Amino acid sequence: MDIKNIHCLLIADHTIDQLGAILKSSDDSPVVKATVAHFDQVQQILMNPALSCWKEGANAALVWTRPERAIDAFRRILSRERVTQEELLAEVDEFASLIQRASDRVEAVFVPLWTMPAWWRGTGGLELKSRPGAIGAVRALMLMNARLAEKLESNSKIHLLDASRWMASAGKNATNPKLWLMTKALYSLEVFKDAAADIKAILRGIAGLSKKLIVLDLDDTLWGGVVGENGWEGVALGGHDPVGESFADFQRALKGLKNTGVILAIVSKNDEKTAVAAIRENPEMVLKDSDFAGWRINWLDKATNIKELAEELNLGHDSIIFIDDNPAERARVKESLPLVTVPDWPADKMLYTQALHALRLFDRPSVTDEDMGRTDMYVAERQRTEAKSSSVSMEDWLASLQLKVTYEPLGPGNIKRAAQLFNKTNQMNLTTRRMTEAELLAWGQEKNHAMYAYRVADRFGDYGLTGLAAVEVRGGEATVTDFLLSCRVMGRGVEKGMLTTLLDFAKKLGAKKTTAKYIESKRNKPCHDYFKDESGLPKNDAATEFWWTHDQDFPTPSHITLVQGDGSAVAEPTLAGS
Repeated sequence: MDIKNIHCLLIADHTIDQLGAILKSSDDSPVVKATVAHFDQVQQILMNPALSCWKEGANAALVWTRPERAIDAFRRILSRERVTQEELLAEVDEFASLIQRASDRVEAVFVPLWTMPAWWRGTGGLELKSRPGAIGAVRALMLMNARLAEKLESNSKIHLLDASRWMASAGKNATNPKLWLMTKALYSLEVFKDAAADIKAILRGIAGLSKKLIVLDLDDTLWGGVVGENGWEGVALGGHDPVGESFADFQRALKGLKNTGVILAIVSKNDEKTAVAAIRENPEMVLKDSDFAGWRINWLDKATNIKELAEELNLGHDSIIFIDDNPAERARVKESLPLVTVPDWPADKMLYTQALHALRLFDRPSVTDEDMGRTDMYVAERQRTEAKSSSVSMEDWLASLQLKVTYEPLGPGNIKRAAQLFNKTNQMNLTTRRMTEAELLAWGQEKNHAMYAYRVADRFGDYGLTGLAAVEVRGGEATVTDFLLSCRVMGRGVEKGMLTTLLDFAKKLGAKKTTAKYIESKRNKPCHDYFKDESGLPKNDAATEFWWTHDQDFPTPSHITLVQGDGSAVAEPTLAGS
């Protein structure tokens, strides 16, 4: 999705113009053009793609409904009529199908989960129970939201939103029953501000703009006090002290982000031996040294240390957030590294966790196994670097890695990570074209097409799914349509292994020649340099077109073991769609 050109159609059964105005505001990126659909015609709009509102260029949609309006069975439950669970969920399924159909018309659909009418209480605990032929309203709403989430979960275009949190944040100001009766404005400005912030956070995540690395100070950031003066025994962390417990809570929140693929690192002015000992020996530490992808613990300038860490981890400055309790250090980093996000940080230590959650900088449409194991990959990379430094030559080091490259066709088990890689990889990317999960699967299944996902592992660990490549065969000519690889495995011969699978496929289908055309973008020069200088493919004078004629075999590096997805030895490529 083009982050600079988002047009969202707002569909609701309550007045929602204020949300549209907030989405258009430039106070928070991205700016979203919003069009409000006709009031209270949700089902009609979702059912009819021929309506003019769908033809005005919208590439996103918000569908925000009241449960009693969207699901008639729920309205009857509120009226104390007898409704079975089966009747209720059948209506939810019908509504979910309408959302699914609408997702075919846009790139993203946002659906706030249903909340109880704010002024409705019912009969207390009875609303959480069910009895023969009847179900409590609160219990019904829980089942409805769970069923809706279940039905929409597999569609990567649909993003559910936690509206109950917006209501809780606004408190008694969330709704005004009198205003609803007079204007059909159900929610307050505070609710709409929270909703807009969540929508924009998800849009940034879809565009690959969520933050990847949190760089943390130590003293008075991860624990209370100065470890160099008091020792680890004297810092505030955990225990029964409210300040100490707040630091432990903060660490738990950071660990949760780390488990979703966010990378943690340390930049601290401290004695390294003392600080590392505190991390390893303090039994109250939630975060262990293995939770950090790297650190710079010394007395040098923090901005310089952050820059070095970014280079070590191969991350852009715009993917980094720096958290430090010291305003002078924050100001220094802001000035020196303007692309690094440096949030203001509360003086009150007990507000750290709240401040972290309020950032809305880590939203992503999905989390893969590779995401969750990202830090482990960096730890393994440090071990590889150490091995490299002790090797006599590059060839010896590559041979020592015992690299295995596994290629497999796209399918349900790898499509989420494949789509993530396809739409976010910029440097080693031949064409930088973009496709959704559904489009990728459809393309790979067409006759005479092959789209492979590549997993890379070595003796130090598993890199996960790190590459995608595709080739199309037409008669005696084949074209490499996509060739992309994560930067963390570049330069290790994996690229030639990928070319081998594509060229073998093309040759098996009768191609006499396979051509790869480089399409320049702002960031894919490393891919051009590889094809020009290292691929071994002949090229034209402009070095924008590369080819291989199939009267000869393409050489695979000897230090790589290339296997098919079932783990067997190299065999005939799978002819997708044939």
